[in-house]
Amino acid sequence: MPPPRKQGTALRQRLAELRGPEVPPKALDARALAALAANPGCERRALLDGAGVNKAVLADALGSPSAFGQSQFAFMRGNAFEARVKADGGAELLRLVHEKLDPGAEPPATASVPDLAAVGPEGRAARTALALREATDAGGWALLDHPMLALDVAGSPAFLEPDAVVVHPDGTWTVVEIKSFPMLDGSADAAKVGAAARQSAVYVLALEEVAARLAQDARPAPEVRHRVLLVCPKDFTNLPTAAAVDVRKQRAVTRRQLTRLTRIEEIADSLPEGTCFAPDLPQEELTTAVEALSATYTPECLAACELAFHCRSRSRAEGAVTSMGRAARAELGGLTTVEAVLAAAHGTAGDPADPTVAALRRAAELRAEALSAVSTGGGACR
Repeated sequence: MPPPRKQGTALRQRLAELRGPEVPPKALDARALAALAANPGCERRALLDGAGVNKAVLADALGSPSAFGQSQFAFMRGNAFEARVKADGGAELLRLVHEKLDPGAEPPATASVPDLAAVGPEGRAARTALALREATDAGGWALLDHPMLALDVAGSPAFLEPDAVVVHPDGTWTVVEIKSFPMLDGSADAAKVGAAARQSAVYVLALEEVAARLAQDARPAPEVRHRVLLVCPKDFTNLPTAAAVDVRKQRAVTRRQLTRLTRIEEIADSLPEGTCFAPDLPQEELTTAVEALSATYTPECLAACELAFHCRSRSRAEGAVTSMGRAARAELGGLTTVEAVLAAAHGTAGDPADPTVAALRRAAELRAEALSAVSTGGGACR
């Protein structure tokens, strides 16, 4: 099994210079990739994530600290729950996979749990690919605990680590996502399930790349199941329960959005010479470096990006309509600033034949009529 394609030496050196020579890279995880795919037009996030810049540290240095981060209690609780799910060689986890996804298969009385240890993420990804091939050829059940997968993102590999991947007796592969939020009476918070589905879809895409490489060895590509297993605590206990989640829609959206990302090399080459995002630089210099990258801020960024507060303040200062949300931006067509929108509404700019301009002017007229009625007492509420 050939190892995942490595970044070129020149690109790796360039990204290290952008990050800061003494700053270690921050791994790009599936949650960050899902957020990046949801906003493919943001070159700022694409390059910072691709270069391994710690955006939380960068936000602190810029004077706009993020509200991101999991509490120590929640982190410990999640680790304890995952350990319980995977205890005894993953017996309970495999039972749930069999029950929810493959009840027609032979029950997993025994299963192989291959050792995936290797040096570095590239070595671990190659070892994972080898273990998947061996488990698929052997038949029976296999559990890969924290495998390492590589996914090509904007021309460079991102290394991802799902909670588990299960190989079924028929040779198909399933992604397992373990979360610490509860399932109450068989259902969980829809927003949290949606976030878990988007994250799992990234893992499915990465597994499909491994399967495609296996197919190059004169063998059919193994099937990656599009129904993943979401494992959560049952009700208010620490007992595991699970549900099958179909991620075909999330997978398709993520695949389409990732293909729209500008290649990292192109973004890096567009930056001024000497640009660096090392957090120990003066705030003014860091701000200049960050502003050299175009950003596409929307309110949704507040729940997905550590730089959201910084980008929001800049977006508001520039009067960008994206600060009001994607829906408003889509409705306003070519009007990209609040100033342009107000000018169009007041009749001082814009083509009256433009439906967007006409709608704004009609809305301004109706507002003026309503305010006039209120001021004269005709429309006042008593």
